[in-house]
Amino acid sequence: MIDLILHFLLLGAVILVLAGMLPGLRVEGYGTALMVAVLYVLINLTLGAVLMFVALPFMILTVGLFKLVINTFLLWITDQLIENFEIEDIGTTFIAAILITLSDTVLTWMF
Repeated sequence: MIDLILHFLLLGAVILVLAGMLPGLRVEGYGTALMVAVLYVLINLTLGAVLMFVALPFMILTVGLFKLVINTFLLWITDQLIENFEIEDIGTTFIAAILITLSDTVLTWMF
């Protein structure tokens, strides 16, 4: 349980740092970044799993690269649901989705 909490806290910190680095990404504060981390992971576990199953042929054809498109879509949904979290354009959403996914993967390996 402590590992899960630490995972979310660190992912929230990653999102806050990304907001400082990417010009089109705005987060109100650490609390909002933490909400984004929790909601993004929950959406990824539920809707993401369904989308991965439906897009399985594309996943096979692209050797898993289609997952980046799915993660970009899931981050866009997260952007629409949280008021104090804004992403300006699809390019920024794509880059942020890649970096958040990589960070989440590393955190999953650590915990």
